[in-house]
Amino acid sequence: MSASRWRFRPRPATTVAAIAFCALTVSLGNWQLRRAEEREGAQRQLEARAAGAAVALPTDAVDPAEWAWRRVSARGAYVDAHTILLDNRVLDGRAGFHVVTPLRLAGTDMHVLVNRGWAPQGRTRADLPRIPAPAGTHTVEGIVVTPPERVFTLGDAAPTGAVWQHLAPGRYGERTGLAVQPIVLLQTSAADDGLVRRWERPDAGADKNRAYALQWYVFAALALVLYVALNLKRVRAG
Repeated sequence: MSASRWRFRPRPATTVAAIAFCALTVSLGNWQLRRAEEREGAQRQLEARAAGAAVALPTDAVDPAEWAWRRVSARGAYVDAHTILLDNRVLDGRAGFHVVTPLRLAGTDMHVLVNRGWAPQGRTRADLPRIPAPAGTHTVEGIVVTPPERVFTLGDAAPTGAVWQHLAPGRYGERTGLAVQPIVLLQTSAADDGLVRRWERPDAGADKNRAYALQWYVFAALALVLYVALNLKRVRAG
């Protein structure tokens, strides 16, 4: 009865290809981990901004990048006639809307859009929530966010009516004729309006980079396993 044994005889071209692929995927994984570290640093900065003391919002147009996730206060009067509802906002599994009203900054013609909170959808799509903004002059505190000015939509039709799918301050200003800051204020100060103000914390996306890094490392490991398996042959002795 003849014995058998295993021999590992890879071809040079296969070895070069395997080494190159593993080097590439490991390098990409390392790059994703570095990006995760960078984003963690950005995350800490965003959270520090959101946790800081509120500063007064200037009446002149601000730089969105410099003010993102800062805690600010704004004093003025709501322009309730221009309130809009942002559609498809889900909270605790329930469909609803975000209620956005422009606040005219005291003593100026500049406005800042205030996301006042979440309201549930009625029994039908036509049953829209109606939460009037408080009259008079108020000081509103909140966190600054910077919605993208360009979003993917089906068609180029401008939003009509009170229900909008997306909010871009520039587009809102064009539709309403109001001068608006290029930011949105997520209201955190209390108000007796029945709206729910539960905002997600800022997320720089470091976890996504870690997931990508893991994928690249898995590809490298699979390539190594295949390289060994395909080049390991059983031969009979004797």
